[in-house]
Amino acid sequence: MKFLVVAGARPNFMKIAPIMGAFGERLKPPDSVLLVHTGQHYDPNMSGDFFTELGIPQPGINLGVGSGTHAQQTARVMIAFEEVCLRERPDWVIVVGDVNSTLACAITARKLGIRVAHVEAGLRSRDMAMPEEINRICTDAVADLLFTTDALAGENLRREGVPAEKIHLVGNTMIDTLYRHIESARRLPLPDGLCPGNYAVLTLHRPSNVDCADTLAGILEAVLDVAARLPVVFPAHPRTLSRLSQFGLLDRLEAQPGIRRLAPLSYLPFLGLVARSRLVLTDSGGIQEETTVLGIPCITMRANTERPITCAIGTNVLVGADPARIREAALAALEGRSRPSAVPEKWDGKTAHRIVDVLLAGNSTA
Repeated sequence: MKFLVVAGARPNFMKIAPIMGAFGERLKPPDSVLLVHTGQHYDPNMSGDFFTELGIPQPGINLGVGSGTHAQQTARVMIAFEEVCLRERPDWVIVVGDVNSTLACAITARKLGIRVAHVEAGLRSRDMAMPEEINRICTDAVADLLFTTDALAGENLRREGVPAEKIHLVGNTMIDTLYRHIESARRLPLPDGLCPGNYAVLTLHRPSNVDCADTLAGILEAVLDVAARLPVVFPAHPRTLSRLSQFGLLDRLEAQPGIRRLAPLSYLPFLGLVARSRLVLTDSGGIQEETTVLGIPCITMRANTERPITCAIGTNVLVGADPARIREAALAALEGRSRPSAVPEKWDGKTAHRIVDVLLAGNSTA
C-alpha cells in the first residue's frame, strides 16, 4: 500500500510528525509513505531546523503554492496535487486539521477515486464565518475514514449522518508530539529575566480580534491590566504587530514594562515557554489542547471554539473579546479559582499508532 501524508501549514506538521514516525516503524520500504508539503505557509521556522526539531523527514514533494486568497490558494493546491496523485497513484491520502490544503487535497483525491483519511475530524465551532469551519465540514463530508480527537467530535459526525464504521476515536496527534518533546522543551533556557511559574504567555492573531481597532484596543487594555500583576510574554505575529502599529497601539504596548515582546518562536522554544507559564491568553486553537494536558489555565479570547472538550473538562475558558471577562478570568486563574480539570480520553501519546493500525488493517476499529 502507498500513502500520501499532506501538510500545508505549521500546525499540520506537529500533527503529522507522530504519524510519519508510526508509519516508519511499520512499513518498509520508506517510499510506501510520502510526505507532501503544499507550501501553503512557509517561514524560517519551517526550514530544515523545524523538521529536525520535530524529527520529521524532509518532504518528498513540496508544491510551493504560497499565499493568496482562499480561492487562489485552494485552486493552486488542487491543480498541483492532482499531478502528484496521478503520478504517485496512492492507495490513501491522509489530511490533517482544517487549513485550505486539507480541503483541497481531500477533494482532489476523492475525485480521482483515491481513499481519504481525515485526522482531527468532527471538530465544529458552529461559526460559518470561519474559513476553517467550512474546510472541516467539507473535508469530513468526502473522507472515507474520520479519526476523531474526542467523543464530542464523534457525536458531531453522527448527527451529520456519518456511518459509525467510518468514525474512529483515536486521540490527538498534537498531544503525541507534546509528550515526545516536552522534557526537551522544558530544558531550553527561558528568555532572560523570566522565572518558571511567574509569567503569562499571550498569542494573538485571529482576524476577528486584530483587524478591528476597537476590539484590539479593548483586548490590549485587558492584557495591560494582567501585565500589571504578572509579566506577560508576547511572541508577536507579524500581522498583529502591523495592526497594532496601524491603529496607533504599538507605543502603548511597548510602554508597559510588564509586557515582554518576542519574535515568533519555533515549536520547541514555544512549548517550553508555555509549559513553564502560570497562565496563557490566546485566540489560537491547538494551544487550548496543549494547556489542557499541561494543566495550565487557558483564557481563549474567542466567542466559540471547535475544541469544546477543553472547556468541558480541560483548563480552557472562553471569554470572547470582552475586556471585563478577560480580566475576570485572568484574576480567577491568578487567585487559584480555576476549576478542576482532566485530560480527555486517549490523549496519551499513542494516537498515531492507533491511526496507522486502522489504515493498515482496513476497517478494523481503533
